[in-house]
Amino acid sequence: MQVFHATQFALPLPPGHRFPMAKYRLLRERLEAELPGLVLRPAEPASDGVLALVHSPAYVRAVGDGSLDPAAMREIGFPWSEAMADRARRSVGATIAACRAAVRDGVAANIAGGTHHAGRDKGSGYCVFNDAAVAARLMQAEWPRGAGAAPLKVAVIDLDVHQGNGTASIFRGDDSVFTLSLHGAKNFPFRKEPGDLDVDLPDGCGDAQYLQALDGALDALERRFEPGLVIYLAGADPHEGDRLGRLKLTWDGLQARDARVFDWAWARRLPVAMAMAGGYGIRIQDTVQAQVNTFRVAAGAWRRWQNHAP
Repeated sequence: MQVFHATQFALPLPPGHRFPMAKYRLLRERLEAELPGLVLRPAEPASDGVLALVHSPAYVRAVGDGSLDPAAMREIGFPWSEAMADRARRSVGATIAACRAAVRDGVAANIAGGTHHAGRDKGSGYCVFNDAAVAARLMQAEWPRGAGAAPLKVAVIDLDVHQGNGTASIFRGDDSVFTLSLHGAKNFPFRKEPGDLDVDLPDGCGDAQYLQALDGALDALERRFEPGLVIYLAGADPHEGDRLGRLKLTWDGLQARDARVFDWAWARRLPVAMAMAGGYGIRIQDTVQAQVNTFRVAAGAWRRWQNHAP
């Protein structure tokens, strides 16, 4: 299973900054040690032209040269640096590469990504560019267009604990992309952007209630949309040990969530490109463990594709 990353970048964050940048390096190290069947590859950066499939050229330029105004940088939550801009491009590039690999192999992943708060002309909530949105648009542009070939439809299944407001705003009114988000009703962003299917969950939501809501959401997605590709945002932040999540999923609940998504996609022979999205554990080791568990489920789904290859 191919996995793409930009873990060579450690952003120069100020002391006390609450974004756990080290989780990406720690996750890569755990995957290399514990899941030798994964093929880890450094991601290439997304070009200005590719980013402009979703983002305004002026915003792309301002991120690249550091000319975003201070208020816009505060909304993103990272100080500007060349490394910040390059890492943001490579995070998009990793999801693009994962989508291309998933179409070939059934399942692939980005160690980071899931930057779903970024809109067309601004970033927010530690999200600079919207990797899922850019990848969806590029995959649609690259899709074969032979006689009678149907355009590619993409489902974004967003199970980060925060609503995917940027993705929802980008694809509002677009019937070629379906945005599904399960998220904490009272969590960030406090002004939600309506997507195609939003499921608000109460503080303290546990395994049984969450999985029931997910089953209902996947049933509704199937009734309303016929995707050819799934982009799955597998946030670790619904875990009960997350500082920002406010939900109460256990390790078993998170793994059952991941299995539900991959089983649903396999039953319909839909390739899945996975991005890891959020995770802010009180203990960073808990976030990394949740993500390692998700990769175990994804690797099992990938093996199922290989064992049933035509």
